[in-house]
Amino acid sequence: MHSQKRARGMSHIDLTNVQLASSETARRINRDIVLELIRAGAPISRADLARQSGLQRSTVSQIAEQLIREKWVREGAIASRPRGRRPTLLELNEDLIVIAVDIHPRLAILATVDLMGRLLSRAQVTLSSDPAATTLLLIDCMTRMREELPNKSFEGIGISVPGRVDAATQRLIFAPNLNWPDYDLKSVIEKAVGLPVMMENAATASLLAELTFRRIDGVRDIVLVTISEGVGAGIFANGQLVVGNRGMAGEFGHVQIDPEGPRCACGQKGCWETFSSCRAALRFYMELQPAAKRISYQELLHLAEEGDDYAAKALAKQALYIARGLRFIINGLAPSVILIAGEVTPAWRRFAPIIEKEVAQHALDGAVPSIQPVHEGELARLRGAAALVFQRSTVHEKV
Repeated sequence: MHSQKRARGMSHIDLTNVQLASSETARRINRDIVLELIRAGAPISRADLARQSGLQRSTVSQIAEQLIREKWVREGAIASRPRGRRPTLLELNEDLIVIAVDIHPRLAILATVDLMGRLLSRAQVTLSSDPAATTLLLIDCMTRMREELPNKSFEGIGISVPGRVDAATQRLIFAPNLNWPDYDLKSVIEKAVGLPVMMENAATASLLAELTFRRIDGVRDIVLVTISEGVGAGIFANGQLVVGNRGMAGEFGHVQIDPEGPRCACGQKGCWETFSSCRAALRFYMELQPAAKRISYQELLHLAEEGDDYAAKALAKQALYIARGLRFIINGLAPSVILIAGEVTPAWRRFAPIIEKEVAQHALDGAVPSIQPVHEGELARLRGAAALVFQRSTVHEKV
């Protein structure tokens, strides 16, 4: 990493499939196992860590002392025992936090997030088409957020972006909805703030948040689809994150489904996101109601709940196109779980029946993945940005 300080992080460890290592990498792997067990079961004793991990007590003690020195873990309460020595319990250090940034085409949301995925503070910055001017606003906001929490230990900055990040350069290389020229956002922020910066696509970051904070061990094939102003996907296949060449894996939103369809921001016509995004739903509504005033997607959801038939039809059409695109993912990747994040989730009861019916009717072998909403709205992407820093390795070091 080209930064003043290398981010330390917590890898997601699938404890149902892990094997203890005896090679040169054993210390790192075992450290991550212990850290994951502390996160999942804190407060927890060293003896319980040894029992759950299968490691020797002496090894667990050495790892615990290392984690305490690194400030990831701290000693908490003393456990109550009927007899014998009372052990000191271990817990995550709540004072260790990161700055998470979720960038949208017109707005950036910033938050401070702790190791448990809890948001401590939040702010917003309005974006412009000038990335340099926007970055100055982001830096100013980050500086104020650090000043407001002087007793916290800031470990880094995670940035969720509506596009794809090159693995080698960590530069944003494909973000048609953002419409920025080539700009080294990472280096500028690192130099100004003095913290390491990790950047990743919003869908991949949101998937990392699910793997890190939600405890879905045992599921080895997951695709998370974000649906907001655009459509993107993060892929977890056979227990590994998949980012592809130059980080471009998962751009299902730009798979063409109708060559005569609307022009997409990427330059093609009829991409999946031109029919399934929230922008598409607003277009469907205006086609049904040409004289209606322009509204936001949240207002469209509200109109549907208030009984507006045109709004309901627009959302039903969006749901149908979401399902048709999911068929590409199901047939191509065969995930056991598909997670849906973004602005559609507040109205999931309206979307779910349409999506599930369409997907089931076209399943190749009758096997339909579990399709679940991530009911967190913007929080999923913010926690994803935080997870970029809390992971020991970046997603670019995965498959």
